[in-house]
Amino acid sequence: MIKARNINKHYGDLQVLKNVDLDVEKSEVISIVGASGAGKTTLLQILGTLDHLDSKGTSELIINNQDITKLSEKELAKFRNNHIGFIFQFHQLLPEFTALENVCIPAFINKTPKQDAEKRAKELLDFLGLSHRYHHKPND
Repeated sequence: MIKARNINKHYGDLQVLKNVDLDVEKSEVISIVGASGAGKTTLLQILGTLDHLDSKGTSELIINNQDITKLSEKELAKFRNNHIGFIFQFHQLLPEFTALENVCIPAFINKTPKQDAEKRAKELLDFLGLSHRYHHKPND
């Protein structure tokens, strides 16, 4: 669940996002589309907690009932590891690991037992239609 209110972002004098509101319900799949330079990547970086929004006092960003604007950098990193997953346009997969191992890495960092991490990774790969690629490396 994501609730974003009054999201603003400036880079110097350039305002990239202006008063953006967004609601995403649990299990809802959405697309963010727009012209080049419209702020899609900036919005996704803010929603993914990789970048900070402007004017925290008037803005609200709640993910899974947690007010992200109130977290310290350390708390934010922990939240990101436990609640957010990324699929980058230019994949950041480690070439020496299989698809299954690459998906497991955040869970391993979080000290999740191997059996639990692999079970969840397989669920995610299955959901994406990639069950036939568990043991393939990125170059395969």
